Amino acid sequence: MSPGHIAALIAAGAFVVLVILLAIVLFKLGRTLDETTKSIIVARERSDPLLLGANTTITSVNKQLDHLDNVTANVHQVSSNASALSSVFTATLGGPLVKVAALSYGISKAIKARRQAQEIDGGKHARGRKRGRK
Repeated sequence: MSPGHIAALIAAGAFVVLVILLAIVLFKLGRTLDETTKSIIVARERSDPLLLGANTTITSVNKQLDHLDNVTANVHQVSSNASALSSVFTATLGGPLVKVAALSYGISKAIKARRQAQEIDGGKHARGRKRGRK
C-alpha cells in the first residue's frame, strides 16, 4: 500500500467517525425537537381553557360596562332634572321668600326699636295706646 492509499483510508475512517458523530447529534436534536413539540402541544391544551375563560370574563365585563353606561346616563339625567327643579323652585319661591325674610327682619327691627323707645321714655308715651283696664 502506498502512502496515498493509507491517507485515503485514514480520511475515509475520519469521515465515517464524523458521519457517526453527526448522526448522534442529529438523533439527539430530533428527540429535543420531539420533546419541544410535545411541550408546545401540552401548553396549548392547557392554555385553551384559560383563554376561553378569559374571553367569557371579558364578555361579562363588557356587559356590565354597558349596564354601567346606562346607569351613568340615568344619573346624569336625574342630576339635570334636579338642577332644573332647583332653578324652578328658586325662580318661583326665591323672590317671595326674600321679600318675606326682609319683611320679618324689618318688623323685628321695628319691634326692638319700639321697645327701646318705651324703656327710655319709661313707658310714659306709649303713643296713645291704652293698656288694659284698671
